[in-house]
Amino acid sequence: MSSLARQIEEYIKALLEQENAGVVELQRNMLSEYFHCVPSQINYVLSTRFTPVQGYMVETRRGGGGYVRIVSLQLEEDADIQDALTAMVGESLSQSNSEGLTEYLYQQGIISQREMTLLNGILKDRVLTGLDKAQRDHVRASMMQQMLAMLNMMRQG
Repeated sequence: MSSLARQIEEYIKALLEQENAGVVELQRNMLSEYFHCVPSQINYVLSTRFTPVQGYMVETRRGGGGYVRIVSLQLEEDADIQDALTAMVGESLSQSNSEGLTEYLYQQGIISQREMTLLNGILKDRVLTGLDKAQRDHVRASMMQQMLAMLNMMRQG
């Protein structure tokens, strides 16, 4: 199942790269027919591999004329993206989502690979030992919120 998910992810990312605006609209049923899978597999890929933390916004509309719109976020071009990422981090952030966000920031050239490695290191579960999962995710979200605020301040000069 993971190889199919990877194929679907790569297909969608290739479509996004072909689009100058970084926006692609797809129909879930057409994707599931193309990949010979159930629509829930498409939903799984969208919900796990195209999240705001990973640099994507997904809008869906169900029904006969339904579609899936995927937008690749560009931090350099849109100051509102920082606010959107901050809102998406919210009050709780898992280790895997924090790693996805730092990877996205690195890919966008906002942070260096060294900074990404350092941030991932301090946001790991093992650093937050002594806290239950909910507390770890809450502390990690607070740390990420602070980091996003500092990055935004640095970008503004």
